[in-house]
Amino acid sequence: MATSRRVSRVSELIKREVSQMLLSGIKDDRVGTGMVSVTDVDVSGDLQHAKVFVSIYGSDEAREETMAGLKSATGYVRSELGQRVRLRRTPEVIFVEDRSIERGTRVLSLINQLSQDRKPDDAAAEVDQDADDWEQDLVGAEDEDED
Repeated sequence: MATSRRVSRVSELIKREVSQMLLSGIKDDRVGTGMVSVTDVDVSGDLQHAKVFVSIYGSDEAREETMAGLKSATGYVRSELGQRVRLRRTPEVIFVEDRSIERGTRVLSLINQLSQDRKPDDAAAEVDQDADDWEQDLVGAEDEDED
């Protein structure tokens, strides 16, 4: 069993190498239909399995084509990793689609929409009321100090 520090180092190394392969190594046209980026790599404790999480920007059809292309290129990616990374055994590579960036963007757009839907007059009136309350408290405190 490898230490957690070694697992994280191997994970980062695999992430870098697979990203490099996506840019120039994989010749499958299906991989190029959507913009692909490696978001994370999860390596098992025995360094035998590696889940490569990829984020794909594009339509649903482009995502499906890209995932099909990545799954067909798994053997090539594993053999290239074996040549580029010095490990006793090359881990088995599994590509998994990561939609966390898409979900985060959707949440941010919903928050922005809610803040825009809020009436600006209500917010201004609320600030004015808070300022009046603060001013009255300040004047009341000065009157007590004079007594």
